[in-house]
Amino acid sequence: MKQDINILIKELVKSAIKNQFNLCSIISKYECVKQYPQFVLKKATFITLKQDGKLRGCIGSLVAHRELYDDLVINAKKSAFEDPRFKPLSIEELDKTSIEISILSDAILQEYSSVDDLKSKVKVGVDGIILKYKDKQATFLPQVWTDLPNFDDFFSNLSAKGGFDISCLDDGAMVYKYQVQKI
Repeated sequence: MKQDINILIKELVKSAIKNQFNLCSIISKYECVKQYPQFVLKKATFITLKQDGKLRGCIGSLVAHRELYDDLVINAKKSAFEDPRFKPLSIEELDKTSIEISILSDAILQEYSSVDDLKSKVKVGVDGIILKYKDKQATFLPQVWTDLPNFDDFFSNLSAKGGFDISCLDDGAMVYKYQVQKI
């Protein structure tokens, strides 16, 4: 019997992390694809780890360049063990860590003539944003709107994350929007 694809995705991500501690095998690609051929489609994903509601790791892909199965496994391991902002996840932290999986739509360039125009085109709480300015870029998943529900705060923090100022919006910064399927 087929299990729900979201349940299988969550189990796959958990198994990829637990496998690093030799606690289980990673669910096989063959088993995933046999149930859901979507696992071979190229998709971009983000894996977010949290402990007590606080970020513990978040790594992902902005562009679909790997099959869904591979992107999930690679980003799960990187989020748990290679996020440069955190120490690698320990076995003791495993049970205290929640996992959120985001499967991204393709990013679409949002043209705008002014900051006010951009404000009217960005859907708060819905749109993830990639902000590109000169040779730098940064992204926030749509979930970040929960913590930064105000457009100015959201874009100010996103700009700071990218290493530039929010005034970049008046200087031709490129804004891409995407949505996520959150699991």
